[in-house]
Amino acid sequence: MKNKALLFAAAACSVAMLLGGCGSSASKTAQTNGGKVVITVNDSEPQNELVPGNINENAGARPAVLVNSTLVTFDEKGNTVNEDAESVTPNADATQYTVKLKKDKKFSDGTPITAESFTKAWSFVANAKNAQKCSSFFQTIKGYEDLQKNDTKGDEQLSGLKVVDKYTFTVDLNQPDSVFAIKVGYLAFAPLPESFYKNPKAYGEKPVSSGPYLFKSWDHNKQIEVVKNPDYDGPRKAQNDGVTFKIYTDGTAAYRDVQSGNLDMTDNIPDTETKTFQKDTTVKAYNRPGSVIQQFGIPASLPHFDVTTEEGRLRRQAVSMAIDRETIIKKVLNNTASPANEFTSPLTPGYKADLKGHENLKFNAAKAKELWAKADKISKYDGPLTFTYNADGNAKSVFDAVVNSIKNHLGINAETTPVPTFQEFRNACEQRQVKGAWRAGWMPDYPSPENYLTQEFASVAADGNGSNEADYKNPKFDALLKKASSSQPAEATKLYQQANEILLEDLPYVPLFYSNAKAVMVPSLKGFVMDWQNMPLYYKLHK
Repeated sequence: MKNKALLFAAAACSVAMLLGGCGSSASKTAQTNGGKVVITVNDSEPQNELVPGNINENAGARPAVLVNSTLVTFDEKGNTVNEDAESVTPNADATQYTVKLKKDKKFSDGTPITAESFTKAWSFVANAKNAQKCSSFFQTIKGYEDLQKNDTKGDEQLSGLKVVDKYTFTVDLNQPDSVFAIKVGYLAFAPLPESFYKNPKAYGEKPVSSGPYLFKSWDHNKQIEVVKNPDYDGPRKAQNDGVTFKIYTDGTAAYRDVQSGNLDMTDNIPDTETKTFQKDTTVKAYNRPGSVIQQFGIPASLPHFDVTTEEGRLRRQAVSMAIDRETIIKKVLNNTASPANEFTSPLTPGYKADLKGHENLKFNAAKAKELWAKADKISKYDGPLTFTYNADGNAKSVFDAVVNSIKNHLGINAETTPVPTFQEFRNACEQRQVKGAWRAGWMPDYPSPENYLTQEFASVAADGNGSNEADYKNPKFDALLKKASSSQPAEATKLYQQANEILLEDLPYVPLFYSNAKAVMVPSLKGFVMDWQNMPLYYKLHK
């Protein structure tokens, strides 16, 4: 979700999904309203309106996932479950899919959910004229390249989408895509009603529902309210009457509100509480291994760090080896994370901790100095190397530690450059205004290594067309991804691992660690679980 921008100390993006910051203290909130149970949870102010195809960060995805349905959804372990689809069936070589919808499903405005609800929505997101952040997810559908041309009007349709009848459509792809049947469970593939196209921006402020919850209100920088959709008939049936997302700019404030009963749950545990939150008797704690990878990006063409040059790759590897991840995890994160070994996560199919090049993610001060000196012989660099992050996202202590480790073990000029809010930070990243390194993270949108690799690092996702904000482009890497998409699972796994090894050599991003899925909640809260994305399953919460 893309870059899913993620709260640094909490489970981003995504999407794909990076979690946004946490915030101001919430006022005392009623847990019941006329006998109805409403669950209050933490969030940060979304970067954009709640349009499914334009959300690539976690703050907006949290409420949007509840309001929208997709063809398929996933259970807490990442298993695929049909939602709007009766079936999603590939042909023999996965170049065409036939989608059959469940009949008589409706949007909350009373209009039917039909095949065209999907084909028009997907074409809108894919069309460059509409500048949707999740456009690259549709790049394997025929006609995608035509919709990237400068002269599009915005209403052109993907030629690979054909409506067969009211509840059936086909998807023709420009290459085999064995992951497509899983990919359609991502938020960007949600259907849209006809009312959306009249004013997409206004729609995003008050979206129509197809999911388990109805949108109620959005008081900007304060809260977003969704309430149970009584007409929803799908696998994500709400166990409560509503969820209120309280907007925080301070993780400590959210934590204190849970302690005092003013907030039901927060999954943004401040660094100051990671050592004691599981022993805190005023709350119930949750702590499990997670799928979110925390990292930092460096622009692919940054002078002296150009990833296509020997100097650039040497410097990236030197910086990575100068970071003592184990010590940062122990002393700053209190062992609520684990060191990153590659670019997916231990919960991702095909993960392998000892891929070729994994040594570039290991602390080795002597080797780091050696590589840096070798780079200086090519072209002298005096810095400073800056690290930008959002100050409202619990990233300060981690990046202070990262910078200190680099300065101490590499002996170069490095410094942090915090940006006040998550929204300002994300805008700066997307507009390519950050000239040094920046905080990044990835929360998977669907359970596949393809999601980590294609959406963050493929050429098609660069230049503002997706979450490749480093604008990294490597033809060999792209070719491996393309071959993997047409391969059987066992072969695809090997190809994704080879692609991962290219990233370990080039380091367009520098992986730091895998965040644990962790949260605290009031003792009366029941049904809490975090899924394969490190995302709380809000619809299961009850009291």
